[in-house]
Amino acid sequence: MNLEILTPDKKIFEGEVSSVTVPGTMGSFQILKDHAPIISTLEDGAVVIKGSGNDTTFNIKGGVVEVLNNKIIVLAEGVI
Repeated sequence: MNLEILTPDKKIFEGEVSSVTVPGTMGSFQILKDHAPIISTLEDGAVVIKGSGNDTTFNIKGGVVEVLNNKIIVLAEGVI
């Protein structure tokens, strides 16, 4: 899957990942390969990225996530 994390200022992350956990408004949820298309609002919290052997975490300040055809776009208001 391809993940992009964007803020109004810059691109924070772009790359291939195996899973992503995001802080949804109704609770955190995980996005895996072939996830159903979704658009969801995000709260302040951690975006946990699992890739090839290493995990990365970004703390975001709210935003929106879109998942479509194994492409994930996180539009964050900011990164803390």
